[in-house]
Amino acid sequence: MSTVHRLPGIVTTDHVFRVPLDHRRPDGERIEVYAREVVAAGRENDALPWLVYLQGGPGGKAGRPLGADSWLARALDDHRVLLLDQRGTGRSTPANRQTLARLGSPEQQAEYLAHFRADSIVRDAELIRRTLLGEQGRWSLLGQSFGGFCTLTYLSLAPEGVREAYVTGGLAGLRSSAEDVYRAAYPRVARKNAAHYRRYPADVEAVRRIAAHLAEQPARLPDGGELTVRAFQALGLLLGSGSGSHQLHYLLEEAWVDGVEGPELSDTFLAGAQAQLSFAQGPLYAVLHESIYGQRSVGPGGTEWAAERVRKEFPEFDAGTALGTDAPVLFTGEMIYPWMFETDPALRPLRETAQLLADRGDWPDLYDVERLAANEVPVFAAVYHDDMYVDTADSLATAEAVGNLRPWVTNEWEHDGLRVSGRVVLDHLMRMARGDL
Repeated sequence: MSTVHRLPGIVTTDHVFRVPLDHRRPDGERIEVYAREVVAAGRENDALPWLVYLQGGPGGKAGRPLGADSWLARALDDHRVLLLDQRGTGRSTPANRQTLARLGSPEQQAEYLAHFRADSIVRDAELIRRTLLGEQGRWSLLGQSFGGFCTLTYLSLAPEGVREAYVTGGLAGLRSSAEDVYRAAYPRVARKNAAHYRRYPADVEAVRRIAAHLAEQPARLPDGGELTVRAFQALGLLLGSGSGSHQLHYLLEEAWVDGVEGPELSDTFLAGAQAQLSFAQGPLYAVLHESIYGQRSVGPGGTEWAAERVRKEFPEFDAGTALGTDAPVLFTGEMIYPWMFETDPALRPLRETAQLLADRGDWPDLYDVERLAANEVPVFAAVYHDDMYVDTADSLATAEAVGNLRPWVTNEWEHDGLRVSGRVVLDHLMRMARGDL
């Protein structure tokens, strides 16, 4: 029996669905996928159209609502919302170092995780749609970031189940390889660094001091992880969000204390760095990250740690070189590197599994370019100008390639615009759908 909860302004209902691990083998192993139904208080019995929220990631669980706030408040004006914990995340059958160890060898773990990409997520959603709405029922999609990638896969595999789709910061390059993605990403990340250092010029020396210290003596994080120079640079992931530059600055402000033997990195700083760098709450983000770009028609080989390989083309990100001059030390962005599976205790048991996935080739295609070109489902997409995480050029090319897709290009928000704008971003897209804009 479903559990119902009442929160400020909303009523939630828990749903758990049993789905095939491999949808090609419906009678084989099954896993659970959890979804939270949310409706405005007082409208529980109304015949509202459904809106499915596809979370960013990969490997991200849906947000946990505290009430009718942020984009959810706007969505609930017109819809019954389904917050999907994509397979392996949240309250769905979890996939992490603890549970994957039960499967046996790294080879067995990698084979299991090969079924956790967008195509499987979409097929889960289709099974759920038929269960909740019936075979002929249709629902709307809201895809944030990686959720937008999943939306494009949905329109490639099962557009008949979709009434309309909204995408925020998630129009993937349909023919972009992992190498293409990172080759375009490093210059964007460099621009975000430059903007940060213009905003906080004293941070240039603050970052150099920390990097020089870590180059001589890596620090131990509270969870036992290792803060190396490269791990410190990975804090640049913050620079892609609206408030991330400020968060990074405030973290740097409290980096040092005077200890028994002189200045040392503070517990406050180390705990703050760990909060940003640890993958304990979302290991699939690291393990599956580059595989989301794998498509046999684009590149039949493995992704092979594309971010690490392409980084060599951008020597300005080499901290050692920067410290040998007066150049600023640059932070990196949304890149996953093999060394992370050595420095992060949550990832360390999965390093062989991650390597096997990086080596894996012949990934099935995620996008049907011809079917997308003929798409008839209305799609409305927010494209954030100079988005650090998703290449704007790729997004605009995809907007041209997908039929019936209308983009809204804005520089008012960063990648997290859906969340931080309150009702604004989703309301704009929904007004576009109504023909008001």
